[in-house]
Amino acid sequence: MNDKRVDLRASIRNLDSLPAMPLVAQKILRLPLDTLEGENQLLRLIEQDPLISARIIGLANSPLFGAANKITSIPDSAMMLGMNRVKSVSVGIAVMSTLTRHPAGHMNVQYLWLHSLGVALAMCSLARAMPTRSRPPDDEIFFAGLLHDIGFMVLNYIDPARSDLLQTRLAATPNRPVHEVEAEVIGIGHGELGAELARHWDLPDTIVAVLRYHHTPDHAGANAGQPFISLLNLTEKLLPAFGISEHVSPDISEHDWSILGIDPARAEELGVSVREQAEHAKQVASTL
Repeated sequence: MNDKRVDLRASIRNLDSLPAMPLVAQKILRLPLDTLEGENQLLRLIEQDPLISARIIGLANSPLFGAANKITSIPDSAMMLGMNRVKSVSVGIAVMSTLTRHPAGHMNVQYLWLHSLGVALAMCSLARAMPTRSRPPDDEIFFAGLLHDIGFMVLNYIDPARSDLLQTRLAATPNRPVHEVEAEVIGIGHGELGAELARHWDLPDTIVAVLRYHHTPDHAGANAGQPFISLLNLTEKLLPAFGISEHVSPDISEHDWSILGIDPARAEELGVSVREQAEHAKQVASTL
């Protein structure tokens, strides 16, 4: 196992083993959305990509957003979803499509997409209970939630055999913490794998930290990703094993709430809200 561990760590640090960031994602991330021209450029980029276009229109037509009439265009989708959400979702789709192998082996990409979307939506819902002064913008929250587990896809991209082994073991031991299984099977976590790709792509330090430490919010290195990491960690505790075989402890302390500035007395109410968002994600995913 030690030799395998060294090989995998060496592999993710070899730039040739990691894919380049999709060109469309690079262009979208550079666009400012505080000008009309920036918004128009975003819509044009999306319209030129059939996969992103189809998913954005599918999302806009999902029951979550309650469109009165069927939406068939990207501009109308943007009106329904908001430009910032369209930007985040577009980058997430581009990233996932780049890392998807055909066939994908034992990793169920659709379940991973469902998990990521459900967590992103639930994080935004939960964040509304945070004090306004400390609450990050919705688009940044959504982006962090959507990308947090891309490390699973990185593993499948660079080492499909070990990805299959990990997915088989996770499915066979659903009550074991994911980090324990990863340490035993591959010697490295999906958090570190995802963070290495984020560094390779020059994503913000905040996102790198979210990917690396979303299961270990108390780690000193997690400070760079706060409050996203604490928000994400709490959301996953409220949605154990949602979409994918990734067990996290469901134990939630008052500290988990108070560190976000949320009154622990609202735990039951907010737990219901988060689970409702997850159900919405199922409806959305079925339309995509």
